[in-house]
Amino acid sequence: MKRYIPLIFILTGAIIGFVVLRNYLTFDVLRENRADLLAFRDSYFVWAVLSFVAVYFVIVAFSLPGAAVASVTGGFLFGLGIGTILNVTAASFGAVVIFLAARAGFGDKLARKMDTSGGHFEKLSSQLKKNEISVLFMLRLVPVVPFFVANLLPALVGVKLRNFVVTTVLGIIPGGMVFTWIGVGIGDVFDRGGDPD
Repeated sequence: MKRYIPLIFILTGAIIGFVVLRNYLTFDVLRENRADLLAFRDSYFVWAVLSFVAVYFVIVAFSLPGAAVASVTGGFLFGLGIGTILNVTAASFGAVVIFLAARAGFGDKLARKMDTSGGHFEKLSSQLKKNEISVLFMLRLVPVVPFFVANLLPALVGVKLRNFVVTTVLGIIPGGMVFTWIGVGIGDVFDRGGDPD
């Protein structure tokens, strides 16, 4: 039962976070509080960085809605270079937490079952293990796969932690840069009365 505690904790946090925070992690909230956020960043830069990374980490680790808003906020507050680094760092740490929790809960057991089950599951598992790096990169680079699925699936089929970490960090850089870049110009969008598209 102990091995399920991390998963139960994450699932409980995800449900509570979804109910409590879904109306706060929006572009409207960013628009309404942008002056205060910029003032906080200018007065307490280190605290702003740490707070931003912590909030983004929690969003990803608990699969809460609002990751896109967080990424855009990173660009809005910190610019393209620093914003991308902070976005990728927070998202990567959050992804690793989900991966480790899922693997601790039932990943190894499920991976062993898949290896000995025969049929499609055994083929999927063996193909993934032969091509771990390329498949993991594809999961990150193809926007069709939701981020939390790309965090859980590798844990369930028993991929190596090192490969997961490397492909996550490198694989989310392109998307992270795009969202950060949107954030760099979002102030102008707000000034025109528009919404991010």
